[in-house]
Amino acid sequence: MSSPISIMPCLDMQNGRVVKGVHFVEIKDAGDPVECALAYCEGGADELALLDITATVEGRDTMLDVVRRVADAATVPFTVGGGIRDVASAAAVLKAGADKVSVSSAAFRKPSIVREMIKEFGPDRITVAIDVDRNEAMPSGYEVYIDGGRTATGTDAVEWARTVDGFGVRVILPTSKAGDGARTGYDLPVIRAMAKAVSGRIVASGGAGKLEHFYDAAMAGATILLAASVFHFHTIDIPELKTYLRGRGLNVRM
Repeated sequence: MSSPISIMPCLDMQNGRVVKGVHFVEIKDAGDPVECALAYCEGGADELALLDITATVEGRDTMLDVVRRVADAATVPFTVGGGIRDVASAAAVLKAGADKVSVSSAAFRKPSIVREMIKEFGPDRITVAIDVDRNEAMPSGYEVYIDGGRTATGTDAVEWARTVDGFGVRVILPTSKAGDGARTGYDLPVIRAMAKAVSGRIVASGGAGKLEHFYDAAMAGATILLAASVFHFHTIDIPELKTYLRGRGLNVRM
C-alpha cells in the first residue's frame, strides 16, 4: 500500500497572529497560533506548517518566540518557513522546536544554501517552497516568484523544482499565486508537472475550497495536502476530510 496522504493545516503568521489572505493579499485575522495549533493537533492534523509571511520582505528573522510556543503545544511534526536565509537562521528555528524548515526566496537567490542545509541538518528537515504563477512564455507554463509572491524571476517553476530535487530535497511545496485563498481548487497542472519531474514528495498548496479539491490534488500526485482558510473558518474539518478521502479509496491516517 502507498504511504498515507498527510493533511497539513497552514498557519500564515503576521505580527504574531494567524492570518489568511487571497492571492497573497487582502489579509484577515484568523486567531492565536498556539490555540490554532492545539485545535488542529486535536482535530486530526498529520503535520502543521507555520509560515511567517512577511519576514523575508521585511528583512527580519522568523518569530522564534511563536515557534517555541507552538512547539510546546504541538503533538505533530511542524514545518516553519519565512525569513530563513542561511544555515544559522535555519538552526535557530530548529533549535526553537520546529521539526523542519521551509526555504523559498533565499534558496532561489543562493541555491548553495540548500545543499549546505541538507549537509547540516539532513534531507528530511528541509522543504523548498516555490511560489508560482502562470506564464505561457515558460516551458512548463509556470514561473517562479520570490519575496512572498511579489517578484517574478524569469525562471521556469518545474525546472527549478527539478534542480532542487537534484540537491536531495525530499519535499517541494509549490503554491500557486492564482489559487491562493481563492477556494477554486488547487492548480493541478503544476502539481502534476512537478510530481512527474521530481523524486520527492509534493505538497499541494493554494486554492482548496471543497472536499473534491483535496482528492483532485492527490490524484495529480500530491502526497501532502495543505490548506488554511477552509480549516481556519471551519468550511471543512479534518475528520470530515479524512473520512471523505478514505471513502474515495485513498490511504489516510484516521
